[in-house]
Amino acid sequence: MTALLGAVLAAGILLALSPWVWPAREAPSAERARESRASRLLDEAGFAHADQRALFVASAATGILASAAAWLIIPVAVVSLLAGIAGVFAPAAWLRTRREKRIRARRSMWPDVCDLLIASVRSGMSLPAAVGALSLSAPDVLRPAFGAFENDMDTSGHFDTSILRMKATLADPAADRIIETLRMARQVGGTELVPVLRSLSSSVRADAALRAEVEARQSWTRGAAVLGVVAPWVVLTLLAFRPEAASAYSSPQGIGLIVIGAVVSVIAFRLMLRIGRLPDDRRWLA
Repeated sequence: MTALLGAVLAAGILLALSPWVWPAREAPSAERARESRASRLLDEAGFAHADQRALFVASAATGILASAAAWLIIPVAVVSLLAGIAGVFAPAAWLRTRREKRIRARRSMWPDVCDLLIASVRSGMSLPAAVGALSLSAPDVLRPAFGAFENDMDTSGHFDTSILRMKATLADPAADRIIETLRMARQVGGTELVPVLRSLSSSVRADAALRAEVEARQSWTRGAAVLGVVAPWVVLTLLAFRPEAASAYSSPQGIGLIVIGAVVSVIAFRLMLRIGRLPDDRRWLA
């Protein structure tokens, strides 16, 4: 009885002290979420092994350079400030553009990858060997990723770890589906891998053809948005070369006009892009 009472007392003391002994985990801060987004953007743009701090350093450097260049061309403080802000966001915008180009270029390649995998599996090759063989037979853009997978397999011999590294390097929604299918086939086995890959190939091919057709029809929207945003600022730059115009833009009224124009330009540009943009494929299996 004494031992039972002692155990109950110890449990009570432990529960009373538990908030200090095992504090609740803090919710992810805004800084951590921002770093996660930066890391994901680098992965999807083809810089999977780059440090996300390099993106922040590049953003600061381009902001300073853009601000200094604007001040040398147009000695108006508000224009230099806006140029610096635009320069800060320039590396991220370049990475997003690169990501979109990579996804668009690769979208039509994945059906061929599925067909090559089907041919290798049907010829009797093991699954790791079939994936490694893609380093020689896959489209040129994808060969480095499959070559890295083959090297990882030769080094570690662990299929799951190697293919997950390749998944992070490729950072593509279609690749995620193919890789998860291969992982499941490797883990549980079965004879349905070839039909599943064939069905996945047909689905990816149909989706790529449809998106290419719609993007071709809506490409004018992006061109109109860029032209509509750039044209007023080209005119402002030409006018600011005149001393009286530069002094007018340096006045409070001129500063207000430029700031309002910048806000309207950003909002209009974002709206035009959103109107003409197709929903992105989400990496649900990332």
